[in-house]
Amino acid sequence: MYLWLKAFHVIFMVTWFAGLFYLPRLFIYNAMEENKASFELFKTLERRLFGIMTIGAAATVIFALALLMMNASYLVQAGWFQVKILFVLGLFGYHYWCYRIMLTFRKGENTRSHTWYRWFNEAPAIALIGIVVLVIVKPF
Repeated sequence: MYLWLKAFHVIFMVTWFAGLFYLPRLFIYNAMEENKASFELFKTLERRLFGIMTIGAAATVIFALALLMMNASYLVQAGWFQVKILFVLGLFGYHYWCYRIMLTFRKGENTRSHTWYRWFNEAPAIALIGIVVLVIVKPF
């Protein structure tokens, strides 16, 4: 059962990350004046993608909690796991920040440039690298 839970945890984590990678890309396009004719389309795409990535995030947590119920020792004995949790909490903050940005675009109140969003778009990649290294290498 543990391996099935782990498989679904990874599947939904990938779904969540797909949204975390692509939603900020939509923000980049939405922030570019030359794409003004497509702003309404971007708002629709952003809303739908946010819904899918939120489902992915929720399912990731549900399967993570099920895994933890089967192996609670990770919470206190594995330093790498505790750091992974910090990365995940950061991703939830990033997820919420994406939500706030999406609302800003919906209201037509964006003040940031597409260049800012290009940098913003890099954060989930850094978190993913950190999480994968921690889970695979278990350095401490």
